[in-house]
Amino acid sequence: MLVLDNIRIAFRLGQVRWRVHAQQRLFERHIWRDDIFNVVMNGEVIESYSSNKPYPCYLIYGNVDTRVLHVLIGWDVADETAYVITAYEPDEQHFEADLKTRRRPAND
Repeated sequence: MLVLDNIRIAFRLGQVRWRVHAQQRLFERHIWRDDIFNVVMNGEVIESYSSNKPYPCYLIYGNVDTRVLHVLIGWDVADETAYVITAYEPDEQHFEADLKTRRRPAND
């Protein structure tokens, strides 16, 4: 089963933990919990960070109405719990026009 499928199940079952940092950033960025839920349920993983500690993380791309969002989720395999790390609107300074592909630094 794909990791995103497991994360979606955790969201449906309420096995989600919201980091304090995430809650602060969501408030500042006018991103609501329902927006996060919609992105997780309908989005796609565009980057994965399997070596992140304490949990591997997954960057999920999705749309909420006309707004594009990225949601970073940590996945605790042992407890089958999703951790909302942060969420933001991607920009073309950091991502290509598709808002999925990360731009490489100019000196590469």
